[in-house]
Amino acid sequence: MIEGKLFINGSWISSKSGETFPCLNPADESQIATCASASKADVDSTVLAARKAFDEGPWPRMPAAKRGKILNKLASLIQRDADELAKRETLCTGKTWFDSRKIEIPFAGQVFAYYAGLADKVGGRTLPNREDAFLMTIKQPVGVMAAIVPWNFPFLLSAWKIAPALAAGCTMILKPASLTPLSILHFAELCNEAGVPPGVFNVLTGSGSTVGMGLVQHPGVDKVAFTGSTEVGRIVQAEAAKTCKRITLELGGKSPNIVFEDADQKAALRGALTGIFYNKGEVCAAGSRVLVQRSIYDGFVEQLGEKAKKLKVGHPMEEGTRMGPVISQAQLDNALSFIQSAKDEGARLMAGGDRAKGLDKGYYLEATVFADVSNDMRIAREEIFGPVLSVIPFEDEKEAWEIANATPYGLAAGIWTRDVSRALRTAKAISAGTVWVNAYNLYDPGLPFGGFKQSGFGRELGIEAMESYLETKSVWVQL
Repeated sequence: MIEGKLFINGSWISSKSGETFPCLNPADESQIATCASASKADVDSTVLAARKAFDEGPWPRMPAAKRGKILNKLASLIQRDADELAKRETLCTGKTWFDSRKIEIPFAGQVFAYYAGLADKVGGRTLPNREDAFLMTIKQPVGVMAAIVPWNFPFLLSAWKIAPALAAGCTMILKPASLTPLSILHFAELCNEAGVPPGVFNVLTGSGSTVGMGLVQHPGVDKVAFTGSTEVGRIVQAEAAKTCKRITLELGGKSPNIVFEDADQKAALRGALTGIFYNKGEVCAAGSRVLVQRSIYDGFVEQLGEKAKKLKVGHPMEEGTRMGPVISQAQLDNALSFIQSAKDEGARLMAGGDRAKGLDKGYYLEATVFADVSNDMRIAREEIFGPVLSVIPFEDEKEAWEIANATPYGLAAGIWTRDVSRALRTAKAISAGTVWVNAYNLYDPGLPFGGFKQSGFGRELGIEAMESYLETKSVWVQL
């Protein structure tokens, strides 16, 4: 493991300030690595390297099919090194080994393979509507882009940005969250192995205020792709506007998971549990509000509580662990404050509600379920980003739609019903960028993902993400 270095222009370089910061394991609070803390001077030199690689280097001028071959090589290397990447992911985040190794790292490889195939298939069009001129559009890469990724899915969400940006011909600088930099540092080594030219992909570790904001404000950066909280997203948008940067934002959510009375209740129970307890609830699209039709409400709530009590909370490397620790002490304290507010506001505790028992080290929280929540309670309004579920009753379709949409967010939603017409009516009525029907938290590289309202704008995945890294140029040729 390369410690205390930045990846700039294809080489491992110490921070100009010489400063470092520790990377901790949330499972036992031990230090697992020392990382370089990039300075403003490092930001400047990295943007210069990425700028030169774009303006003068081979990457944007390379045949798109050749870029695709390099992305395919990266997909193969991710598969080869899946164990190492998953180990780093679990050590930093506290997510279970199963989630890292069997789900997230393989999916990241699929994302690279998808954009490898798409690289040479995005083009312009011709307009054969004039006798005296030839009109056409061409697609060109945006330029130098900065990707700022959060700590909940550090490698997977990086892949969602890296793969389409590189496929489009951009050069880029990635700023990982300070809590979770290790998997992407290993990926930087893979870029050299795969033949990515120097300066095309760079990694700066360090603080959000120095590195993240430094990239957002830098005039040499053409586009910013940010995933994180809505609060920080607003700041990023305001700062990026000063230099008219292209920007995409994938922000917070308070997603509804709606269970109608005709649903397959066994499947809906699994979907409700997965929707909130996968990755300890540290998921932007977490189904943190389960809306249950009144006619089945009491029985459904009881079963949710019983099943939540049986979820194993423990060390993420142990077989059978369903939930590891949340990412940090601050995140644990935040979730506990929401739990206390729910109790104070009169919600009924069905499961959990405290730190996990018997785990003295690490940031472990019980799987927590509250019933009889009203949509005006704090736990129903604000994003918790932890394993805390609010269950809200509703009477009919219209009320379900009203409750689901009574939020400033609009990232995702789930619908559980056997009635296809009801499913489609509800999918249209819900203000959310992704709607799952009789499923939750499923993704495909070709299906775009992103938010409505204060959950952001722009899309990850699919051809839509690729388009966000391309400029459209109109060409008029007079005959």
